[in-house]
This record gives sequence, structure tokens and C-alpha cells, in this order.
Amino acid sequence: MRVELSTAIIASAAALEEVKSGPDGAVCVFDGIVRNNTRGRQTLFLDYEAYEEMALSQMRSLAVEAFTKFSIRDVTLLHRLGRLEVGETSVLIVVASAHRGAAFDACRWLIDTLKKTVPIWKKEHFADGVVWAAGEPFPEELVAAKETLG
Repeated sequence: MRVELSTAIIASAAALEEVKSGPDGAVCVFDGIVRNNTRGRQTLFLDYEAYEEMALSQMRSLAVEAFTKFSIRDVTLLHRLGRLEVGETSVLIVVASAHRGAAFDACRWLIDTLKKTVPIWKKEHFADGVVWAAGEPFPEELVAAKETLG
């Protein structure tokens, strides 16, 4: 099991190769990348922020829960923070198992649950403005702290 938050570029192919092993009949990969538009607006880049200690703890818990819920052998869960350009990987999930069904199910459950529950926020920079991505609202205490800092 590998769970990380990092500002470094995610090496998707290397992470996939690290997970593959003899007992596996399937490896499912979710490679979330920065697209060049959202709802018809041209995306210039994204900024990801997180409550890092809590995010890592929750990501580890999700990985452990995936072992319990699905018949999987290994999982990698990586999320990038900081500024990301169009085409770069923001989140990578790699799940290995003996059978494809478990790998697909675990991978889908991991990304869906991560996006709903882990304190990672995306700020979208468009050609015509900037917004925090739709979803869970940005925590008020962090908004107040940012406004205080300028």
C-alpha cells in the first residue's frame, strides 16, 4: 500500500509498474488529469490545497477500507498539491487484484469516496476568472485565515 500527497509530478507509468505482481490478474488505474476546459470555460491551470495531515489520514483509511470491502492485493493512492498545468496528473489510483471485477470496483469506490470525503480543494484558473471547484464548500476557517493573510 502506498498513499501520498506531494507537489512533485506523479509518474503514472512507474507507479503502475510498482504495483504489478505475479498473483495479479488485473490492475485498474484511474489517472485523473487536468483538462483544458470546464463547462465551456478555458482552463489555464489548477491549484490544489489540502488539510494535509487529515487528508493523508483519511486517504490511508480509505486504502485500508478498500482491502476490507474488495478482494484486492495492493493499492496506490497519490494526490498532487500545488499548481498543476493542463495534461498533468492530479490524482492516481492503482488497484491490483486477482480478478478484474474487484480491481474496477475498488478503483471506482476509491476515487468517488476520496472526492466526497478527503479535505483536498481545487481552485480553477480560467481565462476569464478564478473559482473554487464545485463540491464541498471551502472551510470557513481557512477562508478567514487566507483573507487575514492577504
